[in-house]
Amino acid sequence: MSDLLNLEYKNEVSTISINNPKHGNRVSDEMAVELTNILNSAQSESHFIIFKSVGEDFCMGRAIMGEKPGALPEALAMREKFDVVFDLYDAFRNSEVPILSFIQGGAHGFGAALAALTDITICSEKATFSLPETSHNIMPTMAMSALMGRVSRKALLYMTYTCEEIDAQTALNFGLVSQVVKHSDLSEAENTIIPKLARIPRSAIKAVKEFSNEGEELNTKSAKAYARNLHATINSSETLRNHQK
Repeated sequence: MSDLLNLEYKNEVSTISINNPKHGNRVSDEMAVELTNILNSAQSESHFIIFKSVGEDFCMGRAIMGEKPGALPEALAMREKFDVVFDLYDAFRNSEVPILSFIQGGAHGFGAALAALTDITICSEKATFSLPETSHNIMPTMAMSALMGRVSRKALLYMTYTCEEIDAQTALNFGLVSQVVKHSDLSEAENTIIPKLARIPRSAIKAVKEFSNEGEELNTKSAKAYARNLHATINSSETLRNHQK
């Protein structure tokens, strides 16, 4: 594992941290591939996953942001380059266990996308968010795809067209984050929520994540049938029965 990503495993909780503070915790393609592999591996043994970063900012974007454009690669090479990002997005979305993020500062472009992709997003009052891609003459569709289903269409288009930096309270109003806390209380918020999730049986915590992923794509009738079957399966499992004793 590179020095730019940290992984700690304790009490069935994996904590993944971006450790590139000198460069605003920007994520290179190589880091994205490594982060994808870490997420896919960590979920198999974790009750849930904590995702955060070191330093003042959460993630100021991809490492290529701000670079002067050179000659464009041919279409297939470009698609493969984009797949690095979409594979990471899929690792967040498809994780069998919930991923919680803690945002202490700037989360812009790719950083805003990562914050949105986590299941629970708790941020400091000092956190800021933006989708600045169009101001760099970059199509923002990759970041937009991460926010779809997380924020409203109006909120997404506002952020995309204006490239405006929004504060933590606006992000909460938009549905981009779950909770805003005082900057000094962010670590305490992490320590408070961990035992709340830790007491939920792993079978149940996985079932909730599964239904949240699959249920929203179903019509009401299908979602009801899915919920009934999942409810019966999980509640009759030996793991849950033992937990209730």
